[in-house]
Amino acid sequence: MHHKTARVSDNTSLHYIEAGEGNPLILVPGWSQTAAEFGRQIDAFSKFARVIAIDMRGHGESEKATVGYRIQRLAKDLLDVIGQLGLDRPDVLGHSMGCSIIWSYLSMFGDERPLGRLVLVDQAPAVVAQPGWDEQARAEAGCLLPDFEALAQFESGVLAATDATATKEIIRGMFTSSVSEDDLAWVAAENIKLPRHYAAELLHDHCSLDWRSQIKTIRNNTLVIGGDLSIFPARSQSWVAEQIPGARLEICSEADKGSHFMFFENPDKFNALVRDFLA
Repeated sequence: MHHKTARVSDNTSLHYIEAGEGNPLILVPGWSQTAAEFGRQIDAFSKFARVIAIDMRGHGESEKATVGYRIQRLAKDLLDVIGQLGLDRPDVLGHSMGCSIIWSYLSMFGDERPLGRLVLVDQAPAVVAQPGWDEQARAEAGCLLPDFEALAQFESGVLAATDATATKEIIRGMFTSSVSEDDLAWVAAENIKLPRHYAAELLHDHCSLDWRSQIKTIRNNTLVIGGDLSIFPARSQSWVAEQIPGARLEICSEADKGSHFMFFENPDKFNALVRDFLA
């Protein structure tokens, strides 16, 4: 693995991990997550692809920019990295908020610099339910939060959790009960590399968006992965796959540790699904 940096259009330096050769595969982490958390994927995927795992601005080892904590800016950062590295139609895997970055990218830059195949890992089309939505709409959108008051409470919790110990309790429900305390503590420590005031700012923007209409426009060859134990209902992942012609859907079961972090908890299963799709 090689640790490198790319400087994007507003002069922010982004860290990324690169390994392997072949068709490029970009790994885009979720909210507050880091490239290092894909450690159980990078080596496996580098056997068949040129893997590029990015720390988005403020995250991981990337520069803690004072501005830009919006999904649209992160999508522009992705465009800048792809352009700087001269990648032609790279395959892109996004986890959680990483999917939202992909959706935003496709909306703004998909014609200018197209992407290749997509792996969309466990992101709801809309995190917060909008007023007037019935139960079916909420289930299909995968709403984690019932309203914006609940989002404000979530943001307050993020701001209050200033160390890894407190952050560990915020993310615990995103894993199965079998996750080790050491693993949970390590992920929490990676999370707080994004300063909490930036984390709350980005969380608000991310959770406020509704991607349903954009998802319906996707024509890339796509794999959608969800989990029966995820924070997002498996029905929402089925809905995403149903909107994309020819998309493949994989829902990881309880026995497969199908949590929001199934890629971390069961890398053998997860890596095999992605390898079978891309290799």
